[in-house]
Amino acid sequence: MRTFYEDISRWALAEEARWGPWAAPCPVKDADLTWKKTLSRRKAQADARTRERMPVLPVLVRSADRVRKDAAARLQAAEAAQPGQAFAFGGQELVRAPGGRYERRHIWVTDPATGASRDLTFEEHSAFWAWASIEVLRHTGIRIEELTELSHHSLVQYRLPATGELIPLLQIAPSKTDAERLLVISPELADVLSMIVARVRQPGGAVPLVTSYDTHERVWNPPMPLLFQRKLGMENRAINAGAVRSLLDGALAATGLTDPDGELLRFTPHDFRRIFVTDAVMNGMPPHIAQFVCGHANINTTMGYKAVYPEEVITAHRAFIARRRASRPGEEYRTPTGAEWEEFLGHFERRKVAYGTCGRAYGTGCIHEHACLRCSLLRPDPAERDRIVEVRDNLIARIAEARREGWLGEVEGLEVHLAGAREKLSQLDQITSHRTVTDLGIPTFADVAGRTIATS
Repeated sequence: MRTFYEDISRWALAEEARWGPWAAPCPVKDADLTWKKTLSRRKAQADARTRERMPVLPVLVRSADRVRKDAAARLQAAEAAQPGQAFAFGGQELVRAPGGRYERRHIWVTDPATGASRDLTFEEHSAFWAWASIEVLRHTGIRIEELTELSHHSLVQYRLPATGELIPLLQIAPSKTDAERLLVISPELADVLSMIVARVRQPGGAVPLVTSYDTHERVWNPPMPLLFQRKLGMENRAINAGAVRSLLDGALAATGLTDPDGELLRFTPHDFRRIFVTDAVMNGMPPHIAQFVCGHANINTTMGYKAVYPEEVITAHRAFIARRRASRPGEEYRTPTGAEWEEFLGHFERRKVAYGTCGRAYGTGCIHEHACLRCSLLRPDPAERDRIVEVRDNLIARIAEARREGWLGEVEGLEVHLAGAREKLSQLDQITSHRTVTDLGIPTFADVAGRTIATS
């Protein structure tokens, strides 16, 4: 469409008589081509998702670790029991199922209360790999395909030339950007990786070789000693991305966390990557370093992952408040006395008048000598409409009487009061016509402050 409009503009320069009348500005703007609004909306949604999940990540970590330990202890208790023997764990009584065909590989139990059968071996495997996936993803920020391709060969070490200290590193194989990178293994991540290696290692000490399917390249990878593998039947198989997502869903279901809509909160593997970048930048990691840690080809991609709270704005605003407070008299920031607090509360309680509520500021007196109907600060109460109507009718009668008796000096004052009453009635009409009463359940000021004062 833009090309068509540009062609007409160029033709109009060459043949003005023929194409000039048809030349017009193109309705397709540059912003429409760059998808700026769509990208900004997508960025805002991703940042909101990260801010929603970042505070609850410790809850997920603790829950996954507790479920893993409980599943391991439950399986150990079942292994100690004989087939057909009942045992108790966590206040629940279970019965180990009689030995069957798969007794050596899986241990089944039965719940006498419900009669349901449970595969404790499978539960322990699922709990462990869910915990391992969460720990590796949150400590490294790697992509899901990089997680499934981690192997025993990925664990390397580097010796610092100056001190000779050994630094454990995690080699990330080329995936999305076809570029490998090295990550420093933290002590927490080292514990997780050591537990994974100890779990998949064979009695001889070697990690089994398994093949995995690359869904992006649509090819089978050569056999590798992958870290994320588990035994299914008689063979070891790689844990693919779909299995990792299912494990995460199961771990989240155990936490009971919900989103603002009341639905079960979900974490995708990429959520951990965004949280990792956000946490790294918030804790002082330079963005260009975070770019190489995450394996981004462009630093703008890294900054797009950063979903921090506007800390610099909050810090600057707090500093401004501190400077402004320092320039004001110190007695304004002292703790108020009991008498001052009672006077402050009493001001709000004494604003209630016969016709409504007075909106004068704290510490100021009445400028109309309590002639409320003449005051612009009076907010009339719809419940007092009949009282104001009665005052208006009385003023009309008094004005008529004053004119009849010749009290012309009093007529002017009464007419000012009458104009104020009519203005308040008009204000009441506007309030009642545009207002819908909704009980918000908000407590009164006295309930909030916890103090009361007598108005008399």
